[in-house]
Amino acid sequence: MPLTLSDALAFLLLLAILAAVGWRGTSSAADYTVASRDLGFGPLVATLVMTEFNTSTLMAFAATGYAAGPMALALPAVFLVGLSFYTLTVARAWKRFDRLSVAELFTVRYGRAVGRTASAMLLLAMVGFTSTYVKSLALLFRPLAPAALSTPALAAVLTLIVLSAVLPGGLVSVVRADVVGFLATVLLLPLLLLHGQEASTAAGGLAMVFRAEQRVVNPVAQWADPALPTRFVMTLVVLTCFTYIAAPWYGQKIFAARNERIAFRAVGASALLVFLLYGVVVLAAAHLRVIEPALTDAQLAVPTMIARWLPAGLRGLGFAVLFAAALTTLAGVWSAMATMLAADFGGERLQSVRAQRGLLVLLALVSWLGGTLLVDRILDRLILANIPIVALSFALLAGFHWSRATTAAAWSSMAVGMLWGVGCFVVVGEAGGYTWPWAMYGIPLVFATGITVSLFTSPRMPLPRASRTEASA
Repeated sequence: MPLTLSDALAFLLLLAILAAVGWRGTSSAADYTVASRDLGFGPLVATLVMTEFNTSTLMAFAATGYAAGPMALALPAVFLVGLSFYTLTVARAWKRFDRLSVAELFTVRYGRAVGRTASAMLLLAMVGFTSTYVKSLALLFRPLAPAALSTPALAAVLTLIVLSAVLPGGLVSVVRADVVGFLATVLLLPLLLLHGQEASTAAGGLAMVFRAEQRVVNPVAQWADPALPTRFVMTLVVLTCFTYIAAPWYGQKIFAARNERIAFRAVGASALLVFLLYGVVVLAAAHLRVIEPALTDAQLAVPTMIARWLPAGLRGLGFAVLFAAALTTLAGVWSAMATMLAADFGGERLQSVRAQRGLLVLLALVSWLGGTLLVDRILDRLILANIPIVALSFALLAGFHWSRATTAAAWSSMAVGMLWGVGCFVVVGEAGGYTWPWAMYGIPLVFATGITVSLFTSPRMPLPRASRTEASA
């Protein structure tokens, strides 16, 4: 269904609101990098949710919901478990640590060389993430763009718009935009599901296109179901638990929290909200299959639902919400990357507002190049980008919770994690399901290596004060 003038006006209205709240600049480096460490519960929840609620995952989950049906609710449950694990294991610890970059923990605990290596690994992973975000954003708006505008050119235009939103105020701009995007998302997505249920019911319901086994979530019965095997979902649960604990885009926002209690409660609340928002989209996409059973590309389920089900005006708002989700996630990760580069490699000279803006421009260019040249299947590339982060899991958790962990153990576990992850991808491959041996055997191997080496070597760095406090709490 073609967009109307009211759709265009609604789209531009939300973008104007985002611009109004986000384009107020700041001259303070503390504001630009960690929002003066003064975020309250509401803004922190909104920015944590919108950081995770991104178009790449949204399109991938919707495609799975369209193909597999309600059983695909297992995918949003991955974030419920993963972010709950984050809440219980590191949310308080990160706020007590309270630096600029999560990689600083590795420096304090194991030495500068480990810290810089960890930072480089995290930055490599985030280049992969932001490249998929740029690619998904271009695919999302491809149906609305002029035919003469190529996909790389469209991606460049959208990347420049996102960049313009984050440049004035850094993290402060991101948080302000996140609050607006969060409110719009919470209002819009339930409407999408309601319209989908109504249209699907009129056409015969989910039973018309999905087997009975696909209309429920039953992990045991669906262990090897070809539509969405629980075996695959379990690997995502394990990977999410052991990657999000090191996520720089989450760590930066925890550092920006007003206090430890707010940080802990906000991450817990965001775990539930992220699950609910993605769950709504998965179910709506399943209903779309009933009335649109031959969609050319399942990754386009979300824009198809918006164009088909929402009335004039709301269609434009729907596309604006999707753009806001992409904008805030991409801008938030760029902000975390720029802060890490300053904290871990550049020192005070890269912490100024002017230097941070220059880094953001550079990161935007790298993300556009990655999305244009390297990304094909979005979900597969999102998962692959986690290999460097998984490799850090032992060193991070032990850095907070085990004083016996040594520098040699950190190096060994990181090396084993990288070699195992890359080896599984090369040898087993995506077709062979490399995520199972990578997650289910690789993570225990990383921890076994770190523990064993720690027992036979001596610690060289003191435990950070944050972890000692936590251990005695």
